[in-house]
Amino acid sequence: MIPRLLFLLLFLSSFSIYSQSTKELIDSLNTIDNYETKVRLCQEIALKLQNSDWERAVKYIERAEVEAKKTAKPDETLAAVYITSGKIYNAKDALDISLQYYLKAYDIYKEKNNKEEAIKVENNLAILYAKSNNQEKALKFFLHVYQDQKVKKDSTKLVKILNNIGTIYLDKKPDSSLYYYQKAYSITKALKDNNLTVYIYTNLARAYFLKNSKEKTRLYFEKAFELLDSVSDNSIKSFVHEAFVEYNLAENKLDSAITHAQLALELNKDKLFGFSSMRLNKMLYEAYLKKQDYKNAVYYFEQYNKISDSINIEQKAVNLERIRLEQDYKVKNKIRTLEEEKTRFRYYVAGLILVVGILILIILLIRYRNKNIKNQLEREKLKRKEQELKQSLEAKNMVLVGKAMSEIHRTDNINEILTDLKMIKLKTVNKELQQAIDIVLKRLEKDLNTDIWKEFEISFEQVHKSFFDKLTIDYPSLTPKDRRLCALLYLDLTTKEISQITGQSFKSIENARTRLRKKFDLTNEKVNLSTYLNSFKGDLM
Repeated sequence: MIPRLLFLLLFLSSFSIYSQSTKELIDSLNTIDNYETKVRLCQEIALKLQNSDWERAVKYIERAEVEAKKTAKPDETLAAVYITSGKIYNAKDALDISLQYYLKAYDIYKEKNNKEEAIKVENNLAILYAKSNNQEKALKFFLHVYQDQKVKKDSTKLVKILNNIGTIYLDKKPDSSLYYYQKAYSITKALKDNNLTVYIYTNLARAYFLKNSKEKTRLYFEKAFELLDSVSDNSIKSFVHEAFVEYNLAENKLDSAITHAQLALELNKDKLFGFSSMRLNKMLYEAYLKKQDYKNAVYYFEQYNKISDSINIEQKAVNLERIRLEQDYKVKNKIRTLEEEKTRFRYYVAGLILVVGILILIILLIRYRNKNIKNQLEREKLKRKEQELKQSLEAKNMVLVGKAMSEIHRTDNINEILTDLKMIKLKTVNKELQQAIDIVLKRLEKDLNTDIWKEFEISFEQVHKSFFDKLTIDYPSLTPKDRRLCALLYLDLTTKEISQITGQSFKSIENARTRLRKKFDLTNEKVNLSTYLNSFKGDLM
C-alpha cells in the first residue's frame, strides 16, 4: 500500500500536469472567434474539470450551451452539448439530470431525422434506465439498438448489447438471460476477442448457477479461468474473480472464496473506494465469519463500512449539488420574470393594463378549455384502448376454449372410429382385410392427440403470461387437474361449459370446485372462484 504522503505527492503531481493541459485549452478558448470551435473547447474543458473542479465544469458546459445557439446549426450542436452534459452528470451518478440531457439530445436527433446519432443516444438511454432499475425502458432501447446493429453487422457492439440484455434478465428470468448470453457467445467465437469471451463465459456461469446447474456452472468458470491470463483488462479479471467468489460462498468453499476475493481486491487496488471493492470486502467478511476467524472478519467489515460510508458521502454531495443547481435555476427564472415585468411597466400606459388583463384572461380561458378538451380526448382514447384490449383478450379466450372443445370432439370421433374398426377386424376372417384395417388403425392412433391438455396449457400460457407460474408459486400443492380447472375458471366458464369440455359430470366439476376452494382457503362463500383467479391479473407480467 502506498504511504499517505507519497500518495498525496503523486496525486498533486498528476493534478499539476492535468491543470496545465486544461489551462492551455482555456487560453485557446479566449483567443478564438469561431463559435463551433468554442463549443468544442468548452466541452473538452468541462470533461477535464468534472473530477477536480465540478463547479467550473458546470459553468463551462453552460457556456457551451450558450455558444451552441450562435452556430450555423444550433440544434445539432446543442444536441452534442447535451450528450456531453449527460456524460458528466452520469459520472456523478446524477442519473435523473443525465437522463434529462440525453432525452433532450434524443428529441433533437429524432426531429432532424438523424437516425445514426439517435441510435447512439438510445444506447446511453438504455444504460441509464438499466442503472435506475427501469428494466422495461432499458429493454425497449437495448432491443432497438440491437436490431440496428444486426443490420450494420457490428459484431463487437452486438455482443455487448446482447450481454447487457442478458444481464437485465439475469435475476428474474435466468432462461431469458441464458438465451441472450448464448447468442452473444456464438458471435464471440468468430471474433476471437478473449476479453469479450471471458466476460460471456463468466455471465453464462452466473446464469447456470441461478438455474442450479452446477456442472455447467463449473464448466464455464473453468473456461473463463483458462483464458484469464490472456485478458488485458484488469476490470474484467476482477469481475471473473468476484463472480467466482460469490459462487464459492454459496457452495460454502470458504478458502477458495477468500483467495479469489483477495486476488480481485489486488486487481481493484486503483479503485479502492468503488462498488466492486465494497462488495469484495463484504464477501470476505462473510467468509471469515463462517470460518469463525473473527479478527479478519472484523477487519474486512471495517473496510466494507469505510467504503460504504465513502460512497454514501459522495452520493450526498451529488444530491446537494443537484439541489443547488435546481435552486439556481429557480432564482434565474424569478430574476428574468422581474425584469420582464419592469420593462412592461416602463412602456405600458394605464389604459393598456386593462386590455392586457382581458387578453390574459381570454388566453387563460382558451388554455383551460383546450386543456379540458385534451384531457377528455386522452380519457376517451384510454377508454377505447382498454375496450380494444378487453375485446382482444375475450377473442383469444374464445379461441382457446374453441380449440380445446374442437380437439376433444376430434379425439372422441377418432376413438369411436378406432372402436368400430377393431370390432370389424374381429368379425372379419379375411387376412388381407385385417391387415388393411391394422394399417388404418395405426394411422388413426398416430394422429390421435393424447396430450390435448398440455397443448391447451401452452396456448393458454401464450395468451395469459405467467399465470401458471404465479399459481405454482402461491399454491405448489395443486395437481395438474387442479391447474386445468383453474385455467378454465380463469376464462369465466360455467360448470356446465367445463363439463362439456372435459367430459366430466356436472357433480364431479362441482366437487372439484369445492376442493379447490379449500386449497385456496376461500372460506367466504360470497367470494366467487373465477373472480378470485382473475385477481391474479394484477400480478402477471
